[in-house]
Amino acid sequence: MNHRTGLILDFGGVLTTSVPACAAAFDRRAGLPEGTFLSVIAKNPEGAALWADLERGAITQTEWNERTGALLGIDGTDLLGTVLEDLHLEPRLIAAAQVARAAGIKVGIFSNSIGLEPCDPYLGHDLAAHYDAVLISEHYRARKPDPVLYRTMLGLMDLPGEACVFVDDTARNLPPARELGIATVLARDPGDTIAQLETHLGLRLTHEV
Repeated sequence: MNHRTGLILDFGGVLTTSVPACAAAFDRRAGLPEGTFLSVIAKNPEGAALWADLERGAITQTEWNERTGALLGIDGTDLLGTVLEDLHLEPRLIAAAQVARAAGIKVGIFSNSIGLEPCDPYLGHDLAAHYDAVLISEHYRARKPDPVLYRTMLGLMDLPGEACVFVDDTARNLPPARELGIATVLARDPGDTIAQLETHLGLRLTHEV
């Protein structure tokens, strides 16, 4: 097989721990029934529309906090920061990305935004220094799975789709990538994700202990 020379990574849920697990921990801390937060932002029509607007940068994070807090029936002050308290970096994927980049693979970040203030999920990670291309959706007033963003990402990578592999933890974000010839990996388990990337890139991405 022809090995890929570009690696495109989602941020939340790929370079971090599980987003659903983080949301479940928030529900417990807030005294909400399990699954409440994800249900409000994905299944409640008003909540889903607010989340989409946040990802596109159509509303501020502060506005999202206030309006989504009202839907949840709780104080929305710094809601997103509170929700993300249990979201942590996934060191195995970050290390694998660094190994790939050191081997000459172009590595990019392709992330749906959740606002940058007052809670900036990317703060301290210096994405511009550690990755070759960074696309945060709010800067383009669109969000995955809008096909235009995938073409924009390929432009930032300066690679054709056939040269790239894309990793995301949300299944609906993968089809537009495949339509452009990009190989896709649905992130569920870090070890499995890395194994799939090793096959696509033709590289060993973990160090022997």
